[in-house]
Amino acid sequence: MEREAAELLAKALHLPKEARAALADSLLESLDTEVDEGAEEAWRSEIHRRLGEIDEGSVKLVPWREARNRLEDRLRR
Repeated sequence: MEREAAELLAKALHLPKEARAALADSLLESLDTEVDEGAEEAWRSEIHRRLGEIDEGSVKLVPWREARNRLEDRLRR
């Protein structure tokens, strides 16, 4: 099976970028078989908490360009 997987990978790497992304997404999704029943509610609560912080002014928002620059700087270190 290892040789077959290597051959599939070689073929997949020749696909256009969008097709490779869709294939990767499908493969990852096929591995996610367990459903966490509380995850959706946990994310909903987290989103509401963060929106509340924004509305209260207790967090400082930064423009995407600045956030991206900070992330790129961290990755270079």
